Amino acid sequence: MKKYMLEACVDSVESALEAVKGGADRLELCANLVIGGTTPEQALYEKVRELTDTKIHVLIRPRYGDFLYTEQEFDIIARSVASYRKWGAEGVVVGCLLADGSLDTERMKLLREAAGTMSMTLHRAFDMCRDPYEALEQAKALGIQTILTSGQKSCCMEGRELIAGLVQRSGGKVDIMVGGGVTASVIRQMISATGAASYHMSGKTVLDSGMAYRKQEVSMGIPGLGEYEIIRTDQKKIRAVRQVLDEG
Repeated sequence: MKKYMLEACVDSVESALEAVKGGADRLELCANLVIGGTTPEQALYEKVRELTDTKIHVLIRPRYGDFLYTEQEFDIIARSVASYRKWGAEGVVVGCLLADGSLDTERMKLLREAAGTMSMTLHRAFDMCRDPYEALEQAKALGIQTILTSGQKSCCMEGRELIAGLVQRSGGKVDIMVGGGVTASVIRQMISATGAASYHMSGKTVLDSGMAYRKQEVSMGIPGLGEYEIIRTDQKKIRAVRQVLDEG
């Protein structure tokens, strides 16, 4: 029977523990998942590591937005990769592009060297690349182990044809990990449509804050996002996908 891998993207200790209980094989640890994820602080990583022995791959992304980084931003990325290598993370999740939409291979090579023996995932910067097949071949040459992709569409179901092509073209040298709208119902279709063996999800749910006193006229964050809504991983959603994958 084919073995399938499930990675859960989490940005809190609570979400990490829920994901592990649901059967996630690996965690992608980040901060600020609501804006696509940024680099988590060391204390969060250490607390998750303290409470679980599940493999942790750390997202290294200094800010929200595109993947065209200044010299200062790239220096922060490189330092973060080196730091998480020192702290014992099993992998890092990175991505740098050039202004023309191609993969910044020079910087990615530097990050691959900084990562040492850690596994490296090219995150969904890949989905913003001009030529996905060129980027795949460059990832192979760089020694990148995994590409996270929704098939250059907003959700993986829309991008399933490209994902299937990437799985075939990768020849097993790079793991094509499916992300973007992964649920139990989607997985059943994606397995047969793409042949992919790795899947990435947040399994998020929205919880109501425990605050009794609420200052409704003040907004502290992103417009449209409630101040008293907490986004967290739901182990039931993770478990539902795990069950589908285990059924093959």
